Amino acid sequence: MRCPRVLIAGASSGCGKTTAVCALLKLLRERSGGVSALKCGPDYIDPMFHREALGIPSGNLDPFFCSDSLLRSALAAHAGRDITVIEGVMGYYDGTGEDGTDNSTYTVARAVSAPVVLTVNAAGTCASALAVLEGFSRFYPDSSVRGVIFNRVTGGTYERLHDLTLRRFGGNILPLGYIPKLPETCLFPSRHLGLVTPEDTQAAVQKLDALGDICRETLDIDGVLSLAASAPELKAGPRPLPALPPVAVAVARDAAFSFIYPDTLELFRSMGAKILFFSPLKDEPVPSGAAGLYLPGGYPELYADTLEKNRAAAESVRRAVLSGMPTVAECGGFQYLGSRLEGRKMCGVLQNESFNAGRLVRFGYVTLTSQRDGLFGPAGTVLPAHEFHYYDSTGTGDGFTAQKPGGRRWDCAFYTPTLYAGYPHLYLPAYIPAAESFLKKCAEYAEYKECSKC
Repeated sequence: MRCPRVLIAGASSGCGKTTAVCALLKLLRERSGGVSALKCGPDYIDPMFHREALGIPSGNLDPFFCSDSLLRSALAAHAGRDITVIEGVMGYYDGTGEDGTDNSTYTVARAVSAPVVLTVNAAGTCASALAVLEGFSRFYPDSSVRGVIFNRVTGGTYERLHDLTLRRFGGNILPLGYIPKLPETCLFPSRHLGLVTPEDTQAAVQKLDALGDICRETLDIDGVLSLAASAPELKAGPRPLPALPPVAVAVARDAAFSFIYPDTLELFRSMGAKILFFSPLKDEPVPSGAAGLYLPGGYPELYADTLEKNRAAAESVRRAVLSGMPTVAECGGFQYLGSRLEGRKMCGVLQNESFNAGRLVRFGYVTLTSQRDGLFGPAGTVLPAHEFHYYDSTGTGDGFTAQKPGGRRWDCAFYTPTLYAGYPHLYLPAYIPAAESFLKKCAEYAEYKECSKC
Protein backbone atom coordinates (compact mmCIF):
# COMPACT_ATOMS: atom_id res chain seq x y z
CA MET A 1 0.00 0.00 0.00
CA ARG A 2 1.05 3.59 -0.56
CA CYS A 3 2.06 5.09 2.80
CA PRO A 4 4.05 8.34 2.79
CA ARG A 5 5.98 8.30 6.03
CA VAL A 6 8.95 9.76 7.83
CA LEU A 7 10.58 8.90 11.14
CA ILE A 8 11.89 11.74 13.32
CA ALA A 9 14.77 10.33 15.37
CA GLY A 10 17.08 11.88 17.91
CA ALA A 11 20.78 11.83 18.53
CA SER A 12 19.89 11.44 22.22
CA SER A 13 17.08 11.86 24.68
CA GLY A 14 16.35 15.52 25.24
CA CYS A 15 17.65 16.58 21.82
CA GLY A 16 14.32 18.13 20.82
CA LYS A 17 12.64 15.41 18.75
CA THR A 18 9.27 15.71 20.55
CA THR A 19 9.35 19.47 20.00
CA ALA A 20 10.21 18.92 16.33
CA VAL A 21 7.42 16.38 15.90
CA CYS A 22 4.79 18.57 17.58
CA ALA A 23 5.80 21.53 15.41
CA LEU A 24 5.71 19.40 12.26
CA LEU A 25 2.29 17.98 13.13
CA LYS A 26 0.81 21.43 13.70
CA LEU A 27 2.19 22.73 10.41
CA LEU A 28 1.31 19.61 8.42
CA ARG A 29 -2.25 19.71 9.72
CA GLU A 30 -2.56 23.24 8.37
CA ARG A 31 -1.73 21.82 4.95
CA SER A 32 -3.90 18.70 5.04
CA GLY A 33 -6.29 16.57 7.04
CA GLY A 34 -4.46 13.44 5.93
CA VAL A 35 -1.83 13.49 8.68
CA SER A 36 -1.27 10.86 11.38
CA ALA A 37 1.37 10.15 14.00
CA LEU A 38 2.90 7.24 15.87
CA LYS A 39 5.45 6.86 18.67
CA CYS A 40 8.28 4.34 18.87
CA GLY A 41 8.50 2.43 22.12
CA PRO A 42 6.10 2.02 25.05
CA ASP A 43 5.62 5.74 25.80
CA TYR A 44 2.13 6.95 26.75
CA ILE A 45 2.65 10.71 27.05
CA ASP A 46 4.12 11.75 23.69
CA PRO A 47 1.14 10.23 21.82
CA MET A 48 -1.11 12.48 23.93
CA PHE A 49 0.70 15.48 22.48
CA HIS A 50 0.31 14.04 18.99
CA ARG A 51 -3.44 13.81 19.67
CA GLU A 52 -3.54 17.42 20.87
CA ALA A 53 -1.73 18.56 17.73
CA LEU A 54 -3.82 16.53 15.27
CA GLY A 55 -7.15 16.03 17.00
CA ILE A 56 -7.00 12.26 16.37
CA PRO A 57 -5.51 9.37 18.38
CA SER A 58 -1.88 8.43 17.96
CA GLY A 59 -0.42 4.95 18.47
CA ASN A 60 2.76 3.05 19.29
CA LEU A 61 5.29 1.03 17.31
CA ASP A 62 7.26 -1.08 19.77
CA PRO A 63 9.53 -3.84 18.44
CA PHE A 64 9.76 -5.51 21.85
CA PHE A 65 6.00 -6.01 21.80
CA CYS A 66 5.56 -6.63 18.08
CA SER A 67 7.09 -8.60 15.22
CA ASP A 68 8.14 -6.72 12.09
CA SER A 69 4.93 -7.75 10.33
CA LEU A 70 2.83 -6.53 13.25
CA LEU A 71 4.70 -3.22 13.25
CA ARG A 72 3.84 -2.80 9.58
CA SER A 73 0.20 -3.73 10.23
CA ALA A 74 0.01 -1.20 13.06
CA LEU A 75 1.49 1.48 10.81
CA ALA A 76 -0.98 0.62 8.06
CA ALA A 77 -3.87 0.89 10.51
CA HIS A 78 -2.79 4.40 11.55
CA ALA A 79 -1.48 5.66 8.21
CA GLY A 80 -2.41 9.15 7.11
CA ARG A 81 -3.41 9.77 3.52
CA ASP A 82 -0.66 12.36 2.95
CA ILE A 83 1.92 11.60 5.64
CA THR A 84 2.52 9.60 8.80
CA VAL A 85 5.05 11.08 11.20
CA ILE A 86 6.74 8.53 13.47
CA GLU A 87 8.47 9.87 16.57
CA GLY A 88 11.53 7.98 17.80
CA VAL A 89 12.48 7.17 21.38
CA MET A 90 15.78 7.91 23.15
CA GLY A 91 18.78 8.07 20.83
CA TYR A 92 18.29 6.52 17.39
CA TYR A 93 20.31 3.37 18.10
CA ASP A 94 19.59 3.02 21.84
CA GLY A 95 17.99 -0.31 22.68
CA THR A 96 18.70 -3.72 24.18
CA GLY A 97 20.64 -6.86 23.26
CA GLU A 98 24.32 -7.62 22.85
CA ASP A 99 25.06 -4.70 20.53
CA GLY A 100 22.63 -2.35 22.30
CA THR A 101 20.43 -1.66 19.26
CA ASP A 102 17.71 -4.32 19.54
CA ASN A 103 14.21 -2.84 20.05
CA SER A 104 15.49 0.64 19.19
CA THR A 105 14.11 3.35 16.93
CA TYR A 106 16.55 2.03 14.32
CA THR A 107 14.79 -1.36 14.60
CA VAL A 108 11.45 0.30 13.83
CA ALA A 109 12.87 2.27 10.90
CA ARG A 110 14.15 -0.93 9.29
CA ALA A 111 10.93 -2.84 9.92
CA VAL A 112 8.69 -0.21 8.32
CA SER A 113 11.22 1.08 5.72
CA ALA A 114 10.87 4.70 6.82
CA PRO A 115 13.25 7.48 5.76
CA VAL A 116 14.77 9.00 8.90
CA VAL A 117 15.25 12.64 9.85
CA LEU A 118 17.77 13.01 12.67
CA THR A 119 17.20 15.78 15.24
CA VAL A 120 20.53 17.17 16.43
CA ASN A 121 20.95 19.60 19.31
CA ALA A 122 23.50 21.93 17.75
CA ALA A 123 23.62 24.55 20.52
CA GLY A 124 27.14 25.89 20.84
CA THR A 125 28.39 24.08 17.73
CA CYS A 126 28.46 24.40 13.98
CA ALA A 127 30.55 22.01 11.87
CA SER A 128 30.81 19.66 14.87
CA ALA A 129 27.10 18.97 14.48
CA LEU A 130 27.91 17.46 11.07
CA ALA A 131 30.30 15.02 12.74
CA VAL A 132 27.40 13.79 14.85
CA LEU A 133 25.22 13.52 11.75
CA GLU A 134 27.89 11.65 9.79
CA GLY A 135 28.49 9.26 12.67
CA PHE A 136 24.82 8.36 12.88
CA SER A 137 24.42 8.00 9.13
CA ARG A 138 27.43 5.66 8.83
CA PHE A 139 27.07 3.68 12.07
CA TYR A 140 25.14 1.07 10.07
CA PRO A 141 25.06 0.96 6.24
CA ASP A 142 21.25 0.78 6.34
CA SER A 143 20.84 3.69 8.77
CA SER A 144 18.18 5.28 6.49
CA VAL A 145 19.21 8.74 7.75
CA ARG A 146 18.05 10.99 4.91
CA GLY A 147 17.47 14.34 6.59
CA VAL A 148 18.37 16.50 9.57
CA ILE A 149 16.69 19.13 11.75
CA PHE A 150 19.02 21.22 13.90
CA ASN A 151 17.76 22.29 17.32
CA ARG A 152 18.60 25.35 19.43
CA VAL A 153 20.40 27.33 16.74
CA THR A 154 19.96 30.83 15.33
CA GLY A 155 18.90 31.59 11.79
CA GLY A 156 22.41 32.65 10.93
CA THR A 157 23.96 29.47 12.27
CA TYR A 158 21.40 27.39 10.38
CA GLU A 159 22.27 29.10 7.09
CA ARG A 160 25.85 27.97 7.62
CA LEU A 161 24.78 24.46 8.68
CA HIS A 162 22.46 24.22 5.67
CA ASP A 163 25.29 24.98 3.27
CA LEU A 164 27.77 22.72 5.05
CA THR A 165 25.28 19.82 5.07
CA LEU A 166 24.65 20.07 1.35
CA ARG A 167 28.34 20.39 0.64
CA ARG A 168 29.32 17.37 2.72
CA PHE A 169 26.39 15.02 2.00
CA GLY A 170 25.04 16.31 -1.29
CA GLY A 171 21.46 15.16 -1.70
CA ASN A 172 21.96 12.06 0.44
CA ILE A 173 21.09 13.90 3.68
CA LEU A 174 18.87 16.95 3.38
CA PRO A 175 18.79 19.92 5.78
CA LEU A 176 15.08 20.30 6.63
CA GLY A 177 15.14 23.32 8.88
CA TYR A 178 15.85 24.25 12.43
CA ILE A 179 14.26 25.02 15.78
CA PRO A 180 15.48 28.14 17.53
CA LYS A 181 15.87 28.48 21.29
CA LEU A 182 12.24 28.63 22.35
CA PRO A 183 10.53 30.92 24.86
CA GLU A 184 8.71 29.52 27.89
CA THR A 185 5.40 29.92 26.04
CA CYS A 186 6.41 26.97 23.85
CA LEU A 187 7.98 24.68 26.44
CA PHE A 188 6.24 21.81 28.18
CA PRO A 189 7.10 21.02 31.81
CA SER A 190 8.19 17.55 32.84
CA ARG A 191 8.05 15.24 35.84
CA HIS A 192 9.61 11.90 36.76
CA LEU A 193 7.88 9.89 33.99
CA GLY A 194 8.61 12.41 31.25
CA LEU A 195 6.56 15.32 29.98
CA VAL A 196 3.56 16.46 32.00
CA THR A 197 0.46 15.11 30.26
CA PRO A 198 -1.59 17.55 28.17
CA GLU A 199 -4.49 17.14 30.61
CA ASP A 200 -2.23 18.66 33.28
CA THR A 201 -1.15 21.55 31.05
CA GLN A 202 -4.02 24.00 30.78
CA ALA A 203 -2.30 25.92 28.01
CA ALA A 204 -1.34 22.84 25.94
CA VAL A 205 -3.16 24.01 22.82
CA GLN A 206 -1.81 27.55 23.15
CA LYS A 207 1.72 26.20 23.53
CA LEU A 208 1.36 24.03 20.43
CA ASP A 209 -0.02 26.99 18.49
CA ALA A 210 2.86 29.20 19.61
CA LEU A 211 5.34 26.49 18.64
CA GLY A 212 3.76 26.22 15.20
CA ASP A 213 3.89 29.99 14.72
CA ILE A 214 7.63 30.08 15.42
CA CYS A 215 8.57 27.00 13.40
CA ARG A 216 6.43 27.96 10.40
CA GLU A 217 9.36 30.12 9.33
CA THR A 218 12.12 27.66 10.23
CA LEU A 219 11.04 24.16 9.17
CA ASP A 220 10.97 22.91 5.57
CA ILE A 221 7.50 21.34 5.40
CA ASP A 222 7.71 20.81 1.63
CA GLY A 223 11.00 18.98 2.10
CA VAL A 224 9.51 16.74 4.80
CA LEU A 225 6.51 15.90 2.60
CA SER A 226 8.78 15.13 -0.33
CA LEU A 227 10.98 12.86 1.77
CA ALA A 228 7.93 11.04 3.15
CA ALA A 229 6.62 10.51 -0.38
CA SER A 230 9.88 8.77 -1.31
CA ALA A 231 9.17 5.91 1.12
CA PRO A 232 8.61 2.56 -0.63
CA GLU A 233 5.28 0.75 -0.73
CA LEU A 234 4.34 -0.62 2.67
CA LYS A 235 3.88 -4.39 2.65
CA ALA A 236 1.21 -4.94 5.29
CA GLY A 237 -2.14 -6.63 5.57
CA PRO A 238 -5.00 -6.68 8.09
CA ARG A 239 -4.78 -9.05 11.03
CA PRO A 240 -7.50 -11.70 11.38
CA LEU A 241 -9.45 -11.21 14.59
CA PRO A 242 -11.98 -13.47 16.27
CA ALA A 243 -15.63 -12.37 16.31
CA LEU A 244 -16.84 -12.37 19.91
CA PRO A 245 -20.20 -11.69 21.63
CA PRO A 246 -20.68 -7.95 22.20
CA VAL A 247 -19.76 -6.82 25.71
CA ALA A 248 -19.22 -3.48 27.45
CA VAL A 249 -15.87 -2.76 29.11
CA ALA A 250 -15.60 0.09 31.62
CA VAL A 251 -12.31 2.01 31.32
CA ALA A 252 -11.15 4.58 33.87
CA ARG A 253 -10.04 7.70 32.03
CA ASP A 254 -9.05 11.00 33.61
CA ALA A 255 -5.88 12.81 34.72
CA ALA A 256 -5.14 10.07 37.27
CA PHE A 257 -5.72 7.15 34.89
CA SER A 258 -4.58 7.95 31.37
CA PHE A 259 -1.85 5.44 30.49
CA ILE A 260 -3.65 3.04 28.19
CA TYR A 261 -2.69 2.25 24.62
CA PRO A 262 -5.27 3.46 22.08
CA ASP A 263 -4.46 0.32 20.09
CA THR A 264 -5.69 -1.82 22.99
CA LEU A 265 -9.02 0.00 23.05
CA GLU A 266 -9.29 -0.25 19.27
CA LEU A 267 -8.55 -3.97 19.49
CA PHE A 268 -11.40 -4.41 21.97
CA ARG A 269 -13.75 -2.51 19.67
CA SER A 270 -12.65 -4.55 16.66
CA MET A 271 -13.48 -7.71 18.59
CA GLY A 272 -17.00 -6.51 19.40
CA ALA A 273 -16.60 -4.66 22.69
CA LYS A 274 -18.12 -1.30 23.58
CA ILE A 275 -15.93 1.01 25.67
CA LEU A 276 -17.58 2.89 28.54
CA PHE A 277 -15.34 5.57 30.05
CA PHE A 278 -15.72 6.77 33.63
CA SER A 279 -13.74 9.02 35.96
CA PRO A 280 -12.82 8.07 39.53
CA LEU A 281 -11.61 11.67 39.96
CA LYS A 282 -15.19 12.82 39.36
CA ASP A 283 -16.43 10.15 41.78
CA GLU A 284 -18.18 8.34 38.94
CA PRO A 285 -19.09 4.70 39.59
CA VAL A 286 -18.36 1.83 37.23
CA PRO A 287 -20.89 2.37 34.41
CA SER A 288 -24.08 0.35 34.53
CA GLY A 289 -24.04 -2.48 32.03
CA ALA A 290 -20.26 -2.97 32.12
CA ALA A 291 -19.13 -6.59 32.04
CA GLY A 292 -15.40 -5.87 32.30
CA LEU A 293 -13.19 -3.28 33.98
CA TYR A 294 -9.86 -1.73 32.92
CA LEU A 295 -7.95 0.48 35.36
CA PRO A 296 -4.95 1.94 33.48
CA GLY A 297 -1.82 3.44 34.92
CA GLY A 298 -1.25 7.16 35.26
CA TYR A 299 -0.61 9.52 38.15
CA PRO A 300 -3.00 8.49 40.95
CA GLU A 301 -0.40 9.62 43.50
CA LEU A 302 -0.93 13.24 42.41
CA TYR A 303 -4.64 12.93 43.13
CA ALA A 304 -4.55 10.59 46.13
CA ASP A 305 -6.44 13.03 48.40
CA THR A 306 -9.30 13.31 45.90
CA LEU A 307 -9.38 9.57 45.22
CA GLU A 308 -9.54 8.90 48.97
CA LYS A 309 -12.53 11.24 49.35
CA ASN A 310 -14.38 9.81 46.33
CA ARG A 311 -15.85 6.80 48.11
CA ALA A 312 -18.68 6.24 45.61
CA ALA A 313 -16.17 5.50 42.85
CA ALA A 314 -13.91 3.41 45.09
CA GLU A 315 -16.77 1.33 46.51
CA SER A 316 -18.18 0.81 43.03
CA VAL A 317 -14.83 -0.51 41.79
CA ARG A 318 -14.47 -2.67 44.89
CA ARG A 319 -17.92 -4.24 44.45
CA ALA A 320 -17.32 -4.84 40.74
CA VAL A 321 -14.00 -6.64 41.25
CA LEU A 322 -15.21 -8.70 44.22
CA SER A 323 -18.33 -9.69 42.26
CA GLY A 324 -16.06 -11.39 39.74
CA MET A 325 -16.12 -8.77 37.00
CA PRO A 326 -13.06 -9.45 34.80
CA THR A 327 -10.57 -6.70 35.67
CA VAL A 328 -7.22 -5.48 34.36
CA ALA A 329 -5.39 -3.04 36.66
CA GLU A 330 -1.96 -1.80 35.56
CA CYS A 331 0.53 0.17 37.65
CA GLY A 332 -1.48 3.17 38.91
CA GLY A 333 -4.69 1.18 38.50
CA PHE A 334 -3.10 -1.60 40.55
CA GLN A 335 -2.24 0.91 43.28
CA TYR A 336 -5.84 2.16 43.25
CA LEU A 337 -7.08 -1.37 43.97
CA GLY A 338 -4.86 -1.55 47.05
CA SER A 339 -5.70 -0.60 50.59
CA ARG A 340 -3.65 2.60 50.73
CA LEU A 341 -1.56 4.88 48.51
CA GLU A 342 0.91 6.96 50.52
CA GLY A 343 -1.36 6.62 53.52
CA ARG A 344 -4.59 7.52 51.69
CA LYS A 345 -7.39 5.00 51.62
CA MET A 346 -8.03 3.47 48.20
CA CYS A 347 -10.40 0.67 47.07
CA GLY A 348 -9.24 -2.05 49.44
CA VAL A 349 -9.63 -4.93 46.99
CA LEU A 350 -6.00 -5.86 47.63
CA GLN A 351 -4.39 -5.57 51.04
CA ASN A 352 -1.20 -3.87 49.89
CA GLU A 353 0.02 -0.33 50.47
CA SER A 354 1.89 1.68 47.83
CA PHE A 355 4.62 4.23 48.52
CA ASN A 356 7.20 6.39 46.77
CA ALA A 357 10.46 4.45 46.50
CA GLY A 358 12.36 7.58 45.47
CA ARG A 359 13.85 5.90 42.39
CA LEU A 360 12.85 3.97 39.32
CA VAL A 361 11.72 0.49 40.36
CA ARG A 362 12.15 -2.57 38.08
CA PHE A 363 12.41 -0.22 35.09
CA GLY A 364 12.25 -1.49 31.51
CA TYR A 365 10.99 -4.26 29.28
CA VAL A 366 9.97 -7.59 30.79
CA THR A 367 8.54 -10.87 29.56
CA LEU A 368 5.73 -12.22 31.76
CA THR A 369 5.01 -15.93 32.11
CA SER A 370 1.86 -16.88 34.01
CA GLN A 371 2.32 -19.33 36.86
CA ARG A 372 -1.29 -20.57 36.79
CA ASP A 373 -4.46 -20.43 34.73
CA GLY A 374 -6.01 -16.98 34.79
CA LEU A 375 -7.68 -14.06 33.07
CA PHE A 376 -5.45 -14.17 29.97
CA GLY A 377 -5.31 -17.93 29.45
CA PRO A 378 -3.67 -21.09 30.79
CA ALA A 379 -0.54 -21.39 32.89
CA GLY A 380 2.50 -20.67 30.77
CA THR A 381 0.89 -17.76 28.88
CA VAL A 382 3.69 -15.40 27.79
CA LEU A 383 3.11 -11.65 27.50
CA PRO A 384 5.52 -8.81 26.67
CA ALA A 385 5.26 -5.90 29.08
CA HIS A 386 7.16 -3.00 30.58
CA GLU A 387 7.51 -1.24 33.91
CA PHE A 388 8.16 2.46 34.49
CA HIS A 389 7.37 3.71 37.99
CA TYR A 390 8.88 5.31 41.06
CA TYR A 391 6.39 3.63 43.38
CA ASP A 392 6.44 0.22 45.01
CA SER A 393 4.01 -1.77 47.14
CA THR A 394 4.13 -3.98 50.23
CA GLY A 395 2.76 -6.77 48.04
CA THR A 396 3.12 -7.07 44.27
CA GLY A 397 1.73 -10.57 43.66
CA ASP A 398 3.12 -13.86 42.39
CA GLY A 399 0.86 -14.78 39.47
CA PHE A 400 3.58 -14.20 36.88
CA THR A 401 7.32 -14.54 36.61
CA ALA A 402 8.84 -11.43 35.06
CA GLN A 403 12.16 -11.67 33.22
CA LYS A 404 14.22 -8.80 31.89
CA PRO A 405 16.16 -9.19 28.61
CA GLY A 406 19.36 -9.48 30.67
CA GLY A 407 17.99 -12.48 32.59
CA ARG A 408 16.94 -11.01 35.95
CA ARG A 409 13.71 -12.61 37.23
CA TRP A 410 11.10 -11.91 39.91
CA ASP A 411 7.48 -12.69 40.77
CA CYS A 412 4.79 -10.11 40.09
CA ALA A 413 1.06 -9.42 39.69
CA PHE A 414 -2.05 -10.69 41.43
CA TYR A 415 -3.65 -13.14 39.03
CA THR A 416 -6.90 -15.10 39.13
CA PRO A 417 -9.43 -16.26 36.52
CA THR A 418 -11.00 -12.77 36.71
CA LEU A 419 -8.16 -10.44 37.74
CA TYR A 420 -4.80 -9.14 36.54
CA ALA A 421 -3.38 -6.51 38.89
CA GLY A 422 0.28 -5.55 38.86
CA TYR A 423 2.91 -2.98 37.99
CA PRO A 424 3.72 -4.27 34.47
CA HIS A 425 1.95 -2.45 31.62
CA LEU A 426 0.57 -4.68 28.88
CA TYR A 427 0.20 -4.17 25.13
CA LEU A 428 -2.59 -6.62 24.38
CA PRO A 429 -2.49 -6.23 20.56
CA ALA A 430 0.83 -8.10 20.75
CA TYR A 431 -0.96 -11.28 21.90
CA ILE A 432 -4.53 -11.54 20.62
CA PRO A 433 -5.38 -14.73 22.62
CA ALA A 434 -4.97 -12.77 25.88
CA ALA A 435 -7.42 -10.08 24.76
CA GLU A 436 -9.77 -12.79 23.46
CA SER A 437 -9.67 -14.61 26.80
CA PHE A 438 -10.41 -11.38 28.68
CA LEU A 439 -13.39 -10.49 26.49
CA LYS A 440 -14.77 -14.04 26.61
CA LYS A 441 -14.68 -13.90 30.41
CA CYS A 442 -16.47 -10.54 30.21
CA ALA A 443 -19.20 -12.22 28.13
CA GLU A 444 -19.44 -15.05 30.68
CA TYR A 445 -19.79 -12.50 33.48
CA ALA A 446 -22.52 -10.64 31.57
CA GLU A 447 -24.40 -13.90 31.05
CA TYR A 448 -24.04 -14.81 34.73
CA LYS A 449 -25.35 -11.41 35.84
CA GLU A 450 -28.29 -11.71 33.46
CA CYS A 451 -29.12 -15.20 34.69
CA SER A 452 -28.91 -14.07 38.31
CA LYS A 453 -31.81 -11.70 37.62
CA CYS A 454 -34.05 -14.59 36.57
